[in-house]
Amino acid sequence: MSNKNKIIELKNFMESKIIGQEDLVKKLIISLLADGHVLVEGAPGLAKTKAIKTLSDCINSDYNRVQFTPDLLPSDVTGSDIYLHNEGKFEFVKGPIFSNLVLSDEINRAPAKVQSALLEAMAERQVTIGGNKYTLPNLFMVMATQNPIEQEGTYNLPEAQLDRFLMYVKIDQPDSVSEKKILQLVRGEVTDNIDLSTPKLEIEDILSARKEIFDVHMSEEMEEYLVQLIIATRNPEKYDDSLSHLVVYGASPRATIALDRCARINAWLMGRDLVSPDDIWAVVYDILRHRIILSFEAQAEGYSSDDIIKKIIELVPLP
Repeated sequence: MSNKNKIIELKNFMESKIIGQEDLVKKLIISLLADGHVLVEGAPGLAKTKAIKTLSDCINSDYNRVQFTPDLLPSDVTGSDIYLHNEGKFEFVKGPIFSNLVLSDEINRAPAKVQSALLEAMAERQVTIGGNKYTLPNLFMVMATQNPIEQEGTYNLPEAQLDRFLMYVKIDQPDSVSEKKILQLVRGEVTDNIDLSTPKLEIEDILSARKEIFDVHMSEEMEEYLVQLIIATRNPEKYDDSLSHLVVYGASPRATIALDRCARINAWLMGRDLVSPDDIWAVVYDILRHRIILSFEAQAEGYSSDDIIKKIIELVPLP
């Protein structure tokens, strides 16, 4: 079976288990293939934890979950040196960050030092303890979650740290059809004749699939369009003067790299070898919404980052 077929099989299986969250499943797989991390925001009970656990069950890899709380210490995430009395020396004991897939549940409940320890590991793919550097696995992905409806006792992630997430995915409540399927699934009732067995991918399958994605072609015109979308977040007045007072800072070069990579992956998943505008639009909100910093005036007027992205897509001409 080809790498693409294995990934499609994985996607279909996850969608059969995570009812009503097809977009989350797709974005998790895109992040996995893009070698990036994802921040998921959604109310409790929307299968955020189940999604990453199901993904880990389908890959022959290590999985760990960290429940972030205000009393958590950086060493609880990264690990620490432990003194061995019998041997008279220190030995490093790895923390949960040394796994292939890591769920950082309610990341905004942890203080800044803990958040920084995690995000440094995400960016550098290593941790430093006692002057020694320890490399993280080749396949390493963090899915962090945060609750949008309960803000007491939380610590917002700084914008510079948010930028280290490849995607910022917001998920909604399922519709009535999905809600009914969830009930039937929980009760063990058979809703269709499809019996999908749990796929089991090797880490090498993921790494090989990443190489294949580079074969997806992006034309010069489409590349220019992608770049202009990013530039428009930094200089929106070029397209509309009314946007100039709404945006303080636009997206960083990380966004350009992420948008290029994720658009190619979306085309690859859809069975195309050429990137189209649809592939860019499919991921642009998740890549840009946490990288656009709005002015106080924009927030007071009720604007969101998604509103600005929508406006930019309407203003930047297609090639």
